[in-house]
Order: sequence, then structure tokens, then C-alpha cells
Amino acid sequence: MSQTFSAETHQNLLSRIPQCTGREISEWIRTVDEGPSLFRFEEKVSWLRGEHNLTYGYAKAIVHEYDLRRAARHL
Repeated sequence: MSQTFSAETHQNLLSRIPQCTGREISEWIRTVDEGPSLFRFEEKVSWLRGEHNLTYGYAKAIVHEYDLRRAARHL
């Protein structure tokens, strides 16, 4: 599994995503969910970077948040 940001850094990145990308985090989560069936964390990050021109930090934060929300749904 890829290294993740600290909880504080993760939240800071998430709070800036709407302003920097023009899309809410919920829209990005939906984008990842509806995107190609990629299994590995870094594959999803690379896809977001290539397909949507996101920086590595924002793409990584989105995928991490996606994984957290997905895990919470399955508890």
C-alpha cells in the first residue's frame, strides 16, 4: 500500500480541492467510482493525473478519500 499523508495534511488537501479544481470532493469520488476498474492505488492516482490533469498530491488525496469512504461503506 502506498504511503499516505498525515490526517491533517489529507484534510488540508481535501479542503483546497474544490477551489483548485472547480469540483467538489463528492464529484471526484464519483469520478473515481465510475472510472476504469483499476485495483491498485497508484493506478487510480495515475489515471486521475493523466485523464483529469490533477497534481500528484490532489490525485493521491482523492484516491485516499475514495478508499476511506469505500471501506466505511463495507463495515
